[in-house]
Amino acid sequence: MDITTLIPQFGGLIYTVLAFVIALSIIVAVHEYGHYIVGRWSGIHPEVFSLGFGPVIWSRVDKRGTRWQIAALPFGGYVRFMGDANAASGKDEAAMEQAKTDPEMLRRTMHGAPLWARSATVAAGPVFNFAMSILVFSAIFLFQGNVRDPLTVGELRTLPAGNYDLRPGDELLSINGAQMPSYGNAAAWTEFTRNIPREPVLQYGIRRDGQTMTVDGPFLFPAQVTQVAPRSAAHDIGLQPGDVIIGVDGQEIYAFEQLKTAVETSEGRPLLVDVARGGETLEFALAPRRTDEPRDEGGFVTHWRIGIVGGMAFEPATVAAGPGAALYGAVVQTWQIVRSSVSGLWHMVTGAISTCNISGPLGIAETSGAMASQGTQNFVWFIAVLSTAVGLLNLFPIPALDGGHLVFYAYEAVTGRPPSDGALRILMSVGIALILTLMVFALGNDLFCP
Repeated sequence: MDITTLIPQFGGLIYTVLAFVIALSIIVAVHEYGHYIVGRWSGIHPEVFSLGFGPVIWSRVDKRGTRWQIAALPFGGYVRFMGDANAASGKDEAAMEQAKTDPEMLRRTMHGAPLWARSATVAAGPVFNFAMSILVFSAIFLFQGNVRDPLTVGELRTLPAGNYDLRPGDELLSINGAQMPSYGNAAAWTEFTRNIPREPVLQYGIRRDGQTMTVDGPFLFPAQVTQVAPRSAAHDIGLQPGDVIIGVDGQEIYAFEQLKTAVETSEGRPLLVDVARGGETLEFALAPRRTDEPRDEGGFVTHWRIGIVGGMAFEPATVAAGPGAALYGAVVQTWQIVRSSVSGLWHMVTGAISTCNISGPLGIAETSGAMASQGTQNFVWFIAVLSTAVGLLNLFPIPALDGGHLVFYAYEAVTGRPPSDGALRILMSVGIALILTLMVFALGNDLFCP
């Protein structure tokens, strides 16, 4: 049993907060460990490694003299190196003056180390976030495997009663006489599925126990919920994975494409949907929401969405994926998150899409709880996505973030000297003000955006 699926039964704020704290703590620990270990390898002494801020509730000092601690406010963390005045790596003037009398001690400080060591230490945090995402995505792809070719029925989904005879292990050869292409041939598969007759019962040509035969089966892509997007219209009204939508505004439907069409043409008008769940039929009023979605060729397009994902009428059987293929897919997935995030930010700045696409701590916490409630794999996937986002955010050239420090180091590399202490103090204050402003803006989105 997947214990995270029990969360909705107990529900409530405590589990949302718990999921958020777990997700954030893992990501922060990986990020800060990147700073810590590369700094240590580079000869810079880490004095404090802290998970959380505020009052310390546990600490210990290791044999290298680093204090490891857990603080009361679990909403971030930091590594303070020798010579740092604070968690943002501001310079401790008194400590640095003392270190100047001892070249060996000066070399061990963050501000007296060579430029390459400082740059590597700062860059390591975001790099470790990206590496974590790639490793997690790789593990998930290895666990999921690749869809078997020819397409083979794995586990049948529970659909409303019908006279179907598909069975696990059946190899699919054709649908209504049309030869089925390889699932791995994306173009041919897309063309094939587009031309499947829109009928509630289809004739499947199959191979079963070495014999070919024709059996009846449901439409290949039924209007069944396989995933519910957090903070979506479907999530808000309580739709659940496994629900089958059998009617919209009194019209019977059996294909996900029919549901999609009804939603996209609604212009936001509430729809009355009939849902089959556990042997009974429920009725919900569901109002689609305007959603900005990234396009493959770049940019965004606006659609009406309710926030559910569909799938085939069965779980396809899979074969083990190779490590190389899993790693490649993980790198592509991480790059797509970075690319769509940067594109989304640019389109928000230019006004092409709504700034409500930025979520604050409340939105991230709600998403954490929702993903945890849908199973461990979904929650782990969300952590990997969030890790990429945190790594990317820290690379923004804002003073007080890692990207801001890297800009200072680039300036030093070009001019041969670092920015003056006075300029750094001003820029750091500006950077902190910008970060706080963004946090307030994002919190406002959580509270007031639909």
